[in-house]
Amino acid sequence: MVNSRKRSTSRDVAEQAGVSRTTVSFVLNDVRHANISDDTRQRVRRAAAELGYVPHAAARALAGGKSGTLGLLVRPLKMLPVDAFLHQLLHSLMEVCLERGYRLLVETASSSSPPETYVQMVRAKQIDGLVVLGVYEEDPGLTALIESGYPVVLVGHHPSPESRMVSSADEDGIARSTAHLIGLGHRRLAFIHYAPLGDLGEELRLRVFARALERADILYLPGLVMGGDFSAASGYEAMRRILAAGQPPTALVAGNDTIAIGAMAAIREAGYCIPGDIAVVGYDDIPTARFAAPPLTTMRVPAHAMGRACGEMAIAMIRGEPEAMR
Repeated sequence: MVNSRKRSTSRDVAEQAGVSRTTVSFVLNDVRHANISDDTRQRVRRAAAELGYVPHAAARALAGGKSGTLGLLVRPLKMLPVDAFLHQLLHSLMEVCLERGYRLLVETASSSSPPETYVQMVRAKQIDGLVVLGVYEEDPGLTALIESGYPVVLVGHHPSPESRMVSSADEDGIARSTAHLIGLGHRRLAFIHYAPLGDLGEELRLRVFARALERADILYLPGLVMGGDFSAASGYEAMRRILAAGQPPTALVAGNDTIAIGAMAAIREAGYCIPGDIAVVGYDDIPTARFAAPPLTTMRVPAHAMGRACGEMAIAMIRGEPEAMR
């Protein structure tokens, strides 16, 4: 059966709310500088909800230069199904978008994507701003986008003085994890990065681990340092290789909890006890960390708060609000 119900228009909303179509446009596009009372804004939104009116994205873009869409670029693609930190950040970012009347468009790109990737995304996908998860220092396309003044928020660290970043205290967290293990008397420490070594332009957590060993006058052993591939399975395989080489470590610093949980499985499988034979410290404090066997010792990272901060900062930049410049 064909549904012949006519689609509601902004004119219908204006008539029901008793306002002009311009007022409807300002309210539904959340134009803050317009002198419209809260009562009128509520009346317009109520009329739009009752009529089931949904602004057409293309029309919004043509009328006001805005699409009402925030982009999220995740690199690399293989993070999506396995990285628990990403899921928490994505959830809170989507919450902010829903609260502010924005849609969220998720895209992916490789570390070797050409600079044009950003231009194509911004133009073809009609997004008003972009959040980037998976920041590479040596990325001319991203640097150019940041310095152009386009609303972009980074999850991670970038050297551009113009960048707006939301990041965890990686340096402090890994330093504290390593110092904790050293304080317990460990001198043979392993490290498994959450990504392949050399894959991310910036391996901050690994560098911090190495510096912590140096400060404690403990030898950095390359044979005890492995890269992962974001998944628990890669943490498991990396730990198996470390153990198979002989002279196992007495402690492991993992680049994130997902890697740590996989490594713990390999340690148990090899007949070692945790933490009696090999102590393990993770990073992120994902929800499943406390269900590991034994419960994983980890550094807490506020993934939900970071996701909200990304969304709020990006939308503030899109709207030109003062807090975007803080």
